[in-house]
Amino acid sequence: MTTSETVLARREEGVLRLTLNRPEKLNSFNEEMHLALRAHIQQAHEDEAIRAILLTGAGRAFCAGQDLGDRDPRKGGPAPDLGRTLDQFYNPTLRLIRRLEKPVICAVNGVAAGAGANIALACDIVLAAKSAKFIQAFAKIGLIPDAGGSWSLPRILGEPRAKALALTAEPLPAEKAADWGLIWRAVEDGDLMAEAEKLAQSLAAGPTLGLGLTKRLIHAAATNTQDEQLDMERDLQQQAGRSADYAEGVTAFLEKRGARFTGK
Repeated sequence: MTTSETVLARREEGVLRLTLNRPEKLNSFNEEMHLALRAHIQQAHEDEAIRAILLTGAGRAFCAGQDLGDRDPRKGGPAPDLGRTLDQFYNPTLRLIRRLEKPVICAVNGVAAGAGANIALACDIVLAAKSAKFIQAFAKIGLIPDAGGSWSLPRILGEPRAKALALTAEPLPAEKAADWGLIWRAVEDGDLMAEAEKLAQSLAAGPTLGLGLTKRLIHAAATNTQDEQLDMERDLQQQAGRSADYAEGVTAFLEKRGARFTGK
């Protein structure tokens, strides 16, 4: 397990809180931070005691995307292979986030630009400080949206808004992002972490097996026919109905008490 200081990790009440921690670089990614974040998310896949992830950033930014400092063309040398960067660093992490059948909450505490914005959008529930902005910054440096942005933006916002954000690189304020349905909620800056932690703890204490199956269903709905989705609902409901969490939830309801879910 990595001990890199580029990503701070703290576990509490089933929540793994991950903080991108290069504030002097607006939490932009270098290779060390890529590998550290991926290792922590992989741990969440493997450790049953981790029942939710809360991702945020240190300092005044969430994440400014890729650190361009080591890619200065003025230094000479061959052109960088950005496809390799995606293949080796971003894409494996994004797939891990997407496939994790546990809630992933993102608290966007400041600017989320480029790949930083799209990593946030890969999470299940996004809360943002009202001062935060989402920027598809790629067009400013002659690149295309990556880290899943070209996939998530049109699905969430539709083609017209996705194109406008990607082609203009215009900052999207958090409140407008919430109004458009890009994120779940924009909250007062001072309330962000308290609200995000409360949400993460609530989800971690919930029936996480069923929550994970729900994520799987919603992810599949984009490509399934209605008949395929109905069959999938049937199969996963059968699995959920045989779980200890379902038995506990019904028992707690009948006994008029709070449920004590175990995620099994």
